[in-house]
Amino acid sequence: MHELAIAQALVDQVQEAADAQKAKRVVSIRVVVGTLSGVDPEALRMAFTLAAEETPLQGAELAVEAVTATVRCADCQAVSTPEPPFVYCTECKSRNVAIETGRELYIKSAEIETEA
Repeated sequence: MHELAIAQALVDQVQEAADAQKAKRVVSIRVVVGTLSGVDPEALRMAFTLAAEETPLQGAELAVEAVTATVRCADCQAVSTPEPPFVYCTECKSRNVAIETGRELYIKSAEIETEA
């Protein structure tokens, strides 16, 4: 389950940023996950709960924003949305495509609580 390694890296990065801001706790984190990234959003949520234990992120909400895969066909120039894991042009069925979206995996934002 590589989601646990991803969740641990997520916790580490957000905790580092929270420490720099002298945060009391982290309230929520928003991550962007593409449908071709190989990351299962539900598995990431479960792994995040484990990775966040006994850190300032414990109890934080993890919001996952999904990005649908899109490809541009080099043969017919159409932009289409294939059904992962298959990557092809849905217009002409060519596999001569460039992936435009769907590989994303990054932290979009984190809401922290500081001492007022």
